[in-house]
Amino acid sequence: MQDIAEQLQAWHASGRSFAVATVVGVSGSAPRDPGAALAVDAAGEAVGSVSGGCVEGAVYELCQEAVTTGRPVLERFGYSDEDAFAVGLTCGGVLDVFVQPITPGADPAMDAGIAYIASGTPVALARVIEGPAALVGATVAVTADSHHGRLSPAPTTTGALERAAVAEARAMLDAGRTGKVVLGLDGRPCDEEELGTVTFFVESYVPAPRMLVFGAIDFAAAVVRIGKFLGYHVTVCDARPVFATARRFPDADEVVVDWPHRYLDSQLDRIDGRTVLCVLTHDAKFDIPLLERALRLPVGFVGAMGSRRTHRDRNARLREVGLTNAEIGRLRSPIGLDLGARTPEETAVSVAAEIVAHRRGGSCLPLSAGDGPIHHDLARAQEDKARSHAA
Repeated sequence: MQDIAEQLQAWHASGRSFAVATVVGVSGSAPRDPGAALAVDAAGEAVGSVSGGCVEGAVYELCQEAVTTGRPVLERFGYSDEDAFAVGLTCGGVLDVFVQPITPGADPAMDAGIAYIASGTPVALARVIEGPAALVGATVAVTADSHHGRLSPAPTTTGALERAAVAEARAMLDAGRTGKVVLGLDGRPCDEEELGTVTFFVESYVPAPRMLVFGAIDFAAAVVRIGKFLGYHVTVCDARPVFATARRFPDADEVVVDWPHRYLDSQLDRIDGRTVLCVLTHDAKFDIPLLERALRLPVGFVGAMGSRRTHRDRNARLREVGLTNAEIGRLRSPIGLDLGARTPEETAVSVAAEIVAHRRGGSCLPLSAGDGPIHHDLARAQEDKARSHAA
């Protein structure tokens, strides 16, 4: 819902009822990841998307029905080869969509959750999507130090379930993860196949991941633009005030004049495993102190621009300051995929492509070169799940 939070907040503030359809499960070549959402208000206005078009019409009708009846529903959409016009995913995947009606003021957890999302405060929404009928649709909004809403004022088993759901949601919020959690009524972790369980869909809403671009050069402006396009909060940092200006980088969220390593030291509480560092200075006096620190931090990606010769010289200097081969091995250098890029814009595309491939586990080969899964991260998650069940 983060992508459509502004519209949801507007509907909510005006007292308008609406329904939110959320992708809660995918398999095969499903077009959207879990968490993708479509919302429809009482007047029929729609925002967002769950499938990129395949089943949007059917989900829209489910949302309208949910607004009218006030009842949540979990619906599965899959491929149908019997009727070319049947409601299904032509790509051959399976999409599970949970539709929940929301009436402002009726559910403290949803009220708090929407307010947190709109304000940018990290929050996880744990919603019951399968289980006892009395619990389906129940929501708990969890922050780092509090939670809102209750699953039920009733039995002790539900109290244990609520405590476990809050703990699981808080752990997922801390990791910035979204996905399913299956618990028994007594709060113990369970498999989906077990009877008498409750399935939660936990959505973590955290600030946008950060992209730190070091080096206020012409290539940096293009990298900033594509970083924003990918959804990053982008900061440009350079020690030279004549180059590091907001006028030269109007698309950046921040432009900082500081030595790169010193700025990185000041950001340790604002970076995490989703953070991307693009070092474009290719100047040893800036690069080495910065990379000495960056390659020892738990960030998602560290790449550095430069020629092959610069790369070899930089690696030698990093060894001299004490970095191990394993630490140096984390450096993506020269940064970017081999697209034959020449212009700043083409170079930015190659940099972005490597970042996406690194994050999602892509092979970097043309899709036409193979016949394996298109979505590598989903395939990897399914393999991990199969291994855990086998164990």
